[in-house]
Amino acid sequence: MSPPSRRLQTKPVITCLKTFLISYSLIFWFTGVILLAVGVWGKVSLEAYFQLASEKSTNAPYVLIGTGAIVVIFGLFGCFATCRGSPWMLKLYAMFLILVFLAEFVAGISGFLFRHEIKAVLGDAYKDAVTNYNTTDPKSSAVDTIQRTLYCCGVSSYKDWNTTKYFKDNGVPVSCCKANVVCSVENLKDLDKARDVVYDTGCFSLVTTLMESNLGIIAGISFGIAFFQLIGVFLSCCLSRYITNNQYEMV
Repeated sequence: MSPPSRRLQTKPVITCLKTFLISYSLIFWFTGVILLAVGVWGKVSLEAYFQLASEKSTNAPYVLIGTGAIVVIFGLFGCFATCRGSPWMLKLYAMFLILVFLAEFVAGISGFLFRHEIKAVLGDAYKDAVTNYNTTDPKSSAVDTIQRTLYCCGVSSYKDWNTTKYFKDNGVPVSCCKANVVCSVENLKDLDKARDVVYDTGCFSLVTTLMESNLGIIAGISFGIAFFQLIGVFLSCCLSRYITNNQYEMV
């Protein structure tokens, strides 16, 4: 057992580390709640954009929801491990934080490096969805959602619909109609008349700009959160080392 003087010097250090680590774990837990909220929001609000970029509905929102749930659980685990003062629990918590750091760091780099490529893929997918629009497949539904929410029409303008098979039978899609404007089939089949009742802004630039800016924000947040994990790793390792070396049991 260490001398009383040494124990008196060690106890305040451990108490201080414990306070910092519990505070960190609570913040870490809160980031998990944020990831859960973003995942749910992405599933509800961004499904149309994800739908265009893949043949099937993307699992990206579910990945965020799952990651958020895991972070919430381990945030609580970090608080429990700190209160117990268990070295092996603290080491396990530090290992988890390292894994989260690596995953978020790679995700941030990927989002930053491939944001232009993802923009191009999404743009090509949108053009293909407009060309093959038929109102029945999921990508056509995604086009309708985007046109309604972004107040746009076609790829570059509403005139792009003139080259599609759908236009020959039905004219410009109803999803292009301006708010509070009644669109008749007659107007939608005539480009000159459609000009007054549909949005004249193309969706391509709006969609790609929106996705590129969001990817940049996500990459920045990923980098910030990733480096935030290093603080937890440092605190966990320090507390575990002090407890092990001084054989001090937390109360």
